Amino acid sequence: MGSLSKLQNGSDVRGVALEVEGGAPVNLTPEIAGRIAAAFVRWLADKRGRGPGKLRIGVGHDSRLTAAALKEGTIRGIAAAGAVPVDCSMASTPAMFCATVYHETAFDGSVMLTASHLPKERNGMKFFIREGGLDKPDITALLALAEKTPAPAPFAGTPERCALLSIYAAALREKIKSGVNALDYDRPLAGLHVVLDAGNGAGGFFAGQVLAPLGAELSGSQFLEPDGNFPNHIPNPENKAAMDSIRAATVQNHADLGIIFDTDVDRMSAVLPDGGEVNRDAIIAMMAAILAPEYPGSTIVTDSVTSDRLTRFLEGTLGLHHHRFKRGYKNVINESIRLNNAGIPSPLAIETSGHGALSENYFLDDGAYLAVRLLIAAARAKREGRALGALIERLPPACEEAERRIPIEGEDFAATGKRVLAAFEERARARGYAVAPNSYEGVRLTLPEGWMLLRLSLHDPLLPLNVEGNAPGDCAKLLTAARGLLEGFPELNLSVLR
Repeated sequence: MGSLSKLQNGSDVRGVALEVEGGAPVNLTPEIAGRIAAAFVRWLADKRGRGPGKLRIGVGHDSRLTAAALKEGTIRGIAAAGAVPVDCSMASTPAMFCATVYHETAFDGSVMLTASHLPKERNGMKFFIREGGLDKPDITALLALAEKTPAPAPFAGTPERCALLSIYAAALREKIKSGVNALDYDRPLAGLHVVLDAGNGAGGFFAGQVLAPLGAELSGSQFLEPDGNFPNHIPNPENKAAMDSIRAATVQNHADLGIIFDTDVDRMSAVLPDGGEVNRDAIIAMMAAILAPEYPGSTIVTDSVTSDRLTRFLEGTLGLHHHRFKRGYKNVINESIRLNNAGIPSPLAIETSGHGALSENYFLDDGAYLAVRLLIAAARAKREGRALGALIERLPPACEEAERRIPIEGEDFAATGKRVLAAFEERARARGYAVAPNSYEGVRLTLPEGWMLLRLSLHDPLLPLNVEGNAPGDCAKLLTAARGLLEGFPELNLSVLR
């Protein structure tokens, strides 16, 4: 099957776990999951300076079809390495981290089996310790260790079991109760109509274990049952069909708020009563507006593809600072942590994808916690006769936006990409275009028609180009301008810019 290093996807492990017609060959089997899990135990034992027998490791999974088989392999690997495996059954990615800090569980480490929103044949592994999720170098070390780890023997015992989602849901309920602080403390969401879309992933628990007990009306909620075939839509807040579905359900049921999760509940987006989508720049603006009174003058860290209109809203309307950084949720989170450690308050690190982490919540990218913060704001607004959407009414709407992925031909695409970016910036300056200072990723330009960002993909031979126009037809003008800045490189396929 080749080197296990090919399974690395940034700070996660991801691979093909299910054979489908016409698909890629399976490269993440229960045996391989067991080897990687055993390596995690050895890695953690070395980090803690403790014998593996003193470690308890939780294992959870989302609704994927391969979850049971990979869980069995993972538990086998943990036990073979000498640690105690704990079966957490269906869980969310944020809950698996929380299992390392909750006093009821206090696991030394945890493993979440998920591939987020990827197709059903995919699966993966995310790893947590009390300090947070493992970073890219940690995963590199794990996979190198797993290469030398033999296939684990069958597990003869019975793993401990933990009803983790019940513990996690109770913590979310308490946060809402204390946040709303209504006269009816135990039912603070009474009178609030919420439509939840779990996309047949792991997020259905939020309806029955969080919203309903607190008094929310849930009619119109959809796709709450776990189903790894994902028969209704891709569980992904960035997917148009998924957003169209939750939007329609929210409007048709006259709900106060629509909430949609991805498969493992580390991302979310929302819909307002009029069908307005609270995703991408809008979810960043909404969360920042909720946090601004508590963290005045603080810094919001986002990924690099956020818009100029978002900057104007964060800085001009909310009085905050906008700090664009590299794409990748771990990059954004780590930058926010760095700023806080340097004495610069940064309560929120969030990507346009819906990955959002708050300093008050362990810097954990937790879609359910974002939803909790949103629900608190919605319940307060309803009680005071205000519209939740008023928080972002001064955020200008997006007019036109587009992304083009420009292929790079040749063997050393990284070297070519760097040459292209240098020339792109030089040519832009020569034409009088405004080049953003302190760009942490790629080259960002501001033109009369809008803005564009050209960057180099970390893993693929591509130059992604994002553009956003100020008026109808401006995207086409921006793409034409970009093509003019990129001509003369035979390694580039510029046909995507036509």
